[in-house]
Amino acid sequence: MREITASGQTVDEAVQAALEQLKTTRDHVEVNVIDEGKKGLFGVFGTKRAYVKVRIVENQIEKTEKYLKQIMKQMNVSATVLTTVVDNHVTYEVTGDDIAVLIGKRGQTLNALQYLLHLAMNKSGTEFYTVTLDAEGYRSRRKETLEALAKKMADKAVRLNRKVALEPMPAFERKIIHNVLQENEAITTYSDGHEPHRHIVIQP
Repeated sequence: MREITASGQTVDEAVQAALEQLKTTRDHVEVNVIDEGKKGLFGVFGTKRAYVKVRIVENQIEKTEKYLKQIMKQMNVSATVLTTVVDNHVTYEVTGDDIAVLIGKRGQTLNALQYLLHLAMNKSGTEFYTVTLDAEGYRSRRKETLEALAKKMADKAVRLNRKVALEPMPAFERKIIHNVLQENEAITTYSDGHEPHRHIVIQP
């Protein structure tokens, strides 16, 4: 982690000088103003330069990506990571060999890794981000599966005229079920149980 002290006629000039020396941008550094300087009379007499201490800090999104790559290396998974950021949501899309190992049964491993990335992302960063970890388009396939399951189980609940409980799911998957069935006036849905066994109940 590099740190330098730089000076300029103003604080902004001093910061810019530091950025040029460090070959980085403003969003990758932490600035500590040592002396704001003094303009002086007519901008000449009594002028005092501004001094700043600038330190490179690792971007929390990049830091979390490195953490993911480290985990994959330990799991002996050879894959590439594509990172996209929309507002305060970060998606890490993983492609490569042995992706099934990352996904696990019904996405359990992928969900656990996603939770770890969310914790790592927001552990000491200044911004709060939500995180999605996807592998070879698994999330969209899983969404389609859950939507089909929801409709099938809703039909079953109506046909048998009794409650139907689904398997335990993480909150973001339960939300998919709730969303797809919210327009169905024949049934109502609610979550029951405690994590990690919280599940959806479909009731006529």
